Amino acid sequence: MNNKTSFRAINRLAVPSILAGIIEPIISITDTAIIGHVPQHATESLAAVGIVGSFMSALFWVLAQTKNSISSIVSQKLGSRNLLQIKTLIPQVLFMNFLLGIGLVLITDFFARNIFSLYAAKDLILDYAVSYYHIRVFGLIFTLITFTLFGIFRGLQNTYWAMLISLTGGIINIILDYILVYGVTNYISPMHIQGAAWASLIAQFVMMLAAIWIFLHKTPFNFELKLKIHPEIKRFLSMTGNLIIRTIALNVALFLSNRFATSYGKDFIATHVILTNIWLFTTFFLDGYADAGNSLAGKLFGEKDYFHLKILSRKLVKYSLYVAMGLSFVFTLFYDKIGLIFTIEPKVLNIYHKVFWLVILMQPVGAIAFIFDGIFKGLGWVKFLRNMQLAATFVLFVPVLLILDYFNLKLYAVWTAFWFWMAFRAGSLWIKFNREVG
Repeated sequence: MNNKTSFRAINRLAVPSILAGIIEPIISITDTAIIGHVPQHATESLAAVGIVGSFMSALFWVLAQTKNSISSIVSQKLGSRNLLQIKTLIPQVLFMNFLLGIGLVLITDFFARNIFSLYAAKDLILDYAVSYYHIRVFGLIFTLITFTLFGIFRGLQNTYWAMLISLTGGIINIILDYILVYGVTNYISPMHIQGAAWASLIAQFVMMLAAIWIFLHKTPFNFELKLKIHPEIKRFLSMTGNLIIRTIALNVALFLSNRFATSYGKDFIATHVILTNIWLFTTFFLDGYADAGNSLAGKLFGEKDYFHLKILSRKLVKYSLYVAMGLSFVFTLFYDKIGLIFTIEPKVLNIYHKVFWLVILMQPVGAIAFIFDGIFKGLGWVKFLRNMQLAATFVLFVPVLLILDYFNLKLYAVWTAFWFWMAFRAGSLWIKFNREVG
């Protein structure tokens, strides 16, 4: 068996990436579970954290496209043995992202109340959301730098470093969540929703410092900034721009799902928050093989080894489907108990019980979509990704949501629209790849 696409070679990248990837949703799940059990205004607090989490996930996914772009360039240069050609590109990308992070913090923090009003949040939910965001917003800068460094590590065929950093950050966040939200008798007063925000912010800061240390000591790159613009900046910006447009289209679907769920009432948005957190957990879990595909596909493409690129895609789909079916089995087995992790509110649990099966049904199609997302990013085929995401959102998701909402199907409308959205993405990318590489 060729070492390039062996089970060991794939999982050497995929397993650490899975462990690193699930930390972010675990952080969100921890926030959600802890906030969902506070003694006062638990449902409003849960809704506020979910709305802010959705908005921040949208921003993180937009920002993460710089990670995918730089990972593709680094892996292709590694495959063609021209890594030192981009030594001055790396600090320029990091500096650009630092300035971008500062700009996003200033703009979004100033308009926080307006932003969350767009999600149909009002009264106590809106007040909680704004209070929570005023603290968490500074994590945008830390996360943007960390994501970019993770992309560089992945391009160098190393996902182990990101795993160590993410696990450290996740443990810190979980410990601080309990301490700051509930307080410590005679030492720390309960901070409730603001405590969860501080826990996440501190964890993100520690992760950034750890990533910087590894970058300086374990890679051939540094922070030495050159005034002369690197010629690869144009390709980096083009790829990032297309991926950002794609991600904005993706986030339109997420935004509409939250807005519609909020409009149905606090019990529905609280349930939607729970379902979204579970779905995001599985998304990041399955993204481990997508990240492996991104890294390995970019390297094989740089080597012009199209034969093993085809083999790689088949193996990645197979492994990812195994994981997806395993997750579906676990979710089905612990269907009721999973809901109780997040809340004990009877109305919320009743809605959850009726809709969760749709999230389970999405797992196999999601596995295929994520794998080819990763491969296409590694190959640099980002224009097609952009176009298919635009079509999936505006040609399928929005019409399906509006039609089913008209028939008052509420969360059934939201999650059925998501299923069609994901199935289109999976099918279109599969067909495109097999036509081109086959």
